[in-house]
Amino acid sequence: MDKAASLRNEILAKVKEFYSLAHDKAGDEFVPGKTRVNYAGRVFDAQELVSLVDSSLDFWLTAGRYAEEFSGKLEDFYDVSDVILTNSGSSSNLLAISALTSETLGDKRLMPSDEVITVAAGFPATVSPIVQNRLVPVFVDVELGTYNIDVSKLEEALSPKTKAVFIAHTLGNPFNLDAVCAFAKKHDLWLIEDNCDALGSRYRGKLTGTFGHIATGSFYPAHHITTGEGGCVITDDPQLARIIKSFRDWGRDCYCEGGENNTCGCRFTKQYGTLPKGYDHKYVYSHIGYNLKMTDMQAAIGAAQMDKLDSFTARRKENFQRITAGLQGLEDFFILPRATEHSDPSWFSYILTLRENAPFSRVELAQHLDRNLIETRGLFAGNLLRQPGYMNIEHRVVGGLENTDTIMNNTLFMGVFPGLTEAKINYVTGKIRDFVKNL
Repeated sequence: MDKAASLRNEILAKVKEFYSLAHDKAGDEFVPGKTRVNYAGRVFDAQELVSLVDSSLDFWLTAGRYAEEFSGKLEDFYDVSDVILTNSGSSSNLLAISALTSETLGDKRLMPSDEVITVAAGFPATVSPIVQNRLVPVFVDVELGTYNIDVSKLEEALSPKTKAVFIAHTLGNPFNLDAVCAFAKKHDLWLIEDNCDALGSRYRGKLTGTFGHIATGSFYPAHHITTGEGGCVITDDPQLARIIKSFRDWGRDCYCEGGENNTCGCRFTKQYGTLPKGYDHKYVYSHIGYNLKMTDMQAAIGAAQMDKLDSFTARRKENFQRITAGLQGLEDFFILPRATEHSDPSWFSYILTLRENAPFSRVELAQHLDRNLIETRGLFAGNLLRQPGYMNIEHRVVGGLENTDTIMNNTLFMGVFPGLTEAKINYVTGKIRDFVKNL
């Protein structure tokens, strides 16, 4: 072993030692009323830190060996041909929609003023790319309990301009994929799954993120695995994969990986646009794209996190069941969450909606939990069309958005992430029961 390799091993051994001193919280005691109960957080061990430092020692700052490992693990997990790494889940959503505007798709491409069916109860990053690409979002209401699109309204939402459906599996709970996939197939529509909150969820035994033409993922610290900032686009269609990579990588036509040259074998031999024949293919741009790549240091963390995904998923499901058991008997006050029929969610969180006759408000409950150091969140934007930035966008609404408004006013969610212990969950459910009891 050469001196540099030996020194690297010594450094990485010290990193493990550092982790045990600075980050290992396994022995930390939970003190009710003193220790904050977060709704989400990073769960990691020494391996993530070792991989991160190992990547930094390479000083290969763009995508490299760890990006290849991470994307490979994701492709094996989803059993698809391509998982394209990105710098965020929001960027992944932007790429998914932008790719469908490519001229290479011919009559199937999305054009300005085409309509995309979606929902207003969710995170803005699902809708923003629709607007940014000069498309028209068509909003459909959601169901209470599952918090997913009301599929009975799909046919009503259809118009001659409808070209795609782009919706999320809300907080890890799959939407009705039987109905949505059948609708998309019947009307020859693109289907994009926003799978950012649903890594590991299944519908009829099949992973979400593998039903649509394209799906997206996020590795933000609150999600099922993390790279800090980071995301991915998932597809089993080689043509779409190449378009997505082009939009991600400045819009370039060349598909060589970083540090590679002439993968296609025709770097200096073809004619593109009105460029001179033989113009360097590495500098030919077939789309108006972005630079939305993931770094190798982020990918190093993700590759280590993937080895924990099965245990993370199991823990989320266990924590969800513990909360459900702890809230039994309170159904007169709350609509408890339910999994979509035929689904097995890898839950992002535990969502509660106050019933109309509840003798307290969402704000009062949230304040009570906050005083007791229990974090909660609303269902992201509530009704997106009531947000300042979206009030004047071009759009259509199918029927009303009554349930979406109910969610905006009466819904909050709590954590189920793997960092929550049984003691913390019992404390959370106990504080909710105390609040209701002492009304």
